[in-house]
Amino acid sequence: MRLRGRGCVAAGLVSVLVALAGCAGGEREGAVPTTAPPTTGRSSTTGSAPPRTETSEASPTPTPTPTPTPANPVSIPGLIARPHTGSDLRLGAVLARTAAYTSRAVTYEADGLTISGIMNVPEGEGPFPALVLAHGYIDPSVYTTGRGLAREQDLLAREGFVVLHTDYRNHAGSDDDPDNDVNLRLGYTEDVIGAALALRDSGRPEIDGDRIGLLGRSMGGGVVYNTLVVAPGLFDAAVVFAPVSSRPAENIDHFQRSDGDPVVAEIEAAHGTPASNPTFWREVSPLTYVDRVTEPLLIHHGTADATCPLAWSERTTAEFEAAGKDVRLIKYPGEGHTFAPQWPTSMRHTVAFFDAHLR
Repeated sequence: MRLRGRGCVAAGLVSVLVALAGCAGGEREGAVPTTAPPTTGRSSTTGSAPPRTETSEASPTPTPTPTPTPANPVSIPGLIARPHTGSDLRLGAVLARTAAYTSRAVTYEADGLTISGIMNVPEGEGPFPALVLAHGYIDPSVYTTGRGLAREQDLLAREGFVVLHTDYRNHAGSDDDPDNDVNLRLGYTEDVIGAALALRDSGRPEIDGDRIGLLGRSMGGGVVYNTLVVAPGLFDAAVVFAPVSSRPAENIDHFQRSDGDPVVAEIEAAHGTPASNPTFWREVSPLTYVDRVTEPLLIHHGTADATCPLAWSERTTAEFEAAGKDVRLIKYPGEGHTFAPQWPTSMRHTVAFFDAHLR
């Protein structure tokens, strides 16, 4: 069950997995109010005192209620507990104009940062369902706005979707977040949540803020997984292409440690290794919280992907299925990481999937 409304969406687990938090006084406009997940360990409930007897001279000393341990801000529970904001979607210069859509530079606010991006708006009478696109890894020093999912931006706009491609923090015209890499790039998840909230609360007649999908590629696939567990109910459906592992420690070993990235030493100095601090590494994996997911998920992966092994998506799919979630993995025989010959087929599946859940 999903309840929607302007200005806020409940990402926390209250009495159901997804329930709208009513925009009560004191919340910021466009915020995702959240509650921290229950802490593990001994229950803090206390029973009633035993009845007095003739020999009782004093009431028993009450058992003190333990103080809950706050969630680590660099973790999935930390993201869940934090109220997220997204607002002030601003359209800038026209970058391209076709018979099917107009492409414009945009900025929006996400949790106090200004994030840049590109938005394609279809021609014709709206409002149109919207999609947020989360690109894969591109070195921020060479990244240019809108880079990474150009084919998808074009095709999906031609299919009648408003397409907002976020640049993420530290990219193109976005604000800087100097701790983002050491903190496992969890800020990208906040940028995607902020993009959806900014779309929903933009008030623009061409955007249907009640129908929003999410698409991510490679590293962006990991951002999608995080977003689904942090903000269930914010999106209506999600698609990932050739995603990274849903276990961050595995990604660090596969991509960064193998390349001698000095950031690995900084990460381990700040957060420990999986051996020395297993709690941290468990709490930064979306698989630990897959029970929170409410949206259908479609995964595309090539069997010949030498960058992100197919086994990663097979394992993620199995975890979603074990939790009773709506997930489908489509395997493309012989297809590599970039999806070349079978990309049109994969996009037909993608458009049909979004049509089924957003139209």
